[in-house]
Amino acid sequence: MRPIRFNHLVSAFAISSVILCASSCSTPKDVTYFQEMPVQTVTQLDVKSIAIKPNDKLSVIVNSRDPKVANMFNLPFTARTLGQETATNATSQGVSVYTVDAEGNIDFPLLGEVHVEGLTRMEVASLIKGMLIGSDLVKDPVVIVELVNAQASVLGEVNKPGRYAIDRDNMTILDLIGSAGDLTIYGVRDSIRLIRTVDGQQVTYNVDLLSGKDLTSSPAYYIQQDDIVYVEPNPTRIRQSRLNANTVQSTSFWVSLASLGVTIAAILVK
Repeated sequence: MRPIRFNHLVSAFAISSVILCASSCSTPKDVTYFQEMPVQTVTQLDVKSIAIKPNDKLSVIVNSRDPKVANMFNLPFTARTLGQETATNATSQGVSVYTVDAEGNIDFPLLGEVHVEGLTRMEVASLIKGMLIGSDLVKDPVVIVELVNAQASVLGEVNKPGRYAIDRDNMTILDLIGSAGDLTIYGVRDSIRLIRTVDGQQVTYNVDLLSGKDLTSSPAYYIQQDDIVYVEPNPTRIRQSRLNANTVQSTSFWVSLASLGVTIAAILVK
């Protein structure tokens, strides 16, 4: 029986290692975003601003040429300093917020209950401004409304999972994923889940980042308060989580074995 040469054994180990490394480091086709969207594309978007919901917290500030009149409608800001509460006027560092009740109302000074559910912050500002002028309370009001507690969560295969503030109107799922540092290379890009509460029920949308057309037309394209985005791990990541570092199924095992073979061959040749 013809003996196996050590240089042949070394070559076999080396080739196997290269093949295994190449297969594990190859770039899959499902990584690139917006594959179906040409370079020069004009897409008409149905822009949707965030609508106010019960339990939202609103900052409403009224400005006027007469500060004394405006301050009648601005809640005092309460700051805690060394265990003591100090009340200051709303024109200083901040302002207390209105919490939207279960019926979608806020209790506004002198105006009473104002129904804001389903409105955008700009619509709420316009509504309150009209009510102030119509009631002859303020002649020249400038009303500024901000949504204080608007946040959304990103979980799964992203670089920085967590809860992020919705800091502007018309924030998209791409903006939110960008805030989370983008997907890792192990994230499934064509089946991202967005969980949203609609009329007291949870609704789950599927978002495909590989298709630009499907993405921009999805109801999940624009983020709403308390949305949850989950990025699933791909099969490679799942296998990695199930494998130990030194099992025969892992690439590291075969690389280590090849390295050991080269070392033994080098010793025997000497």
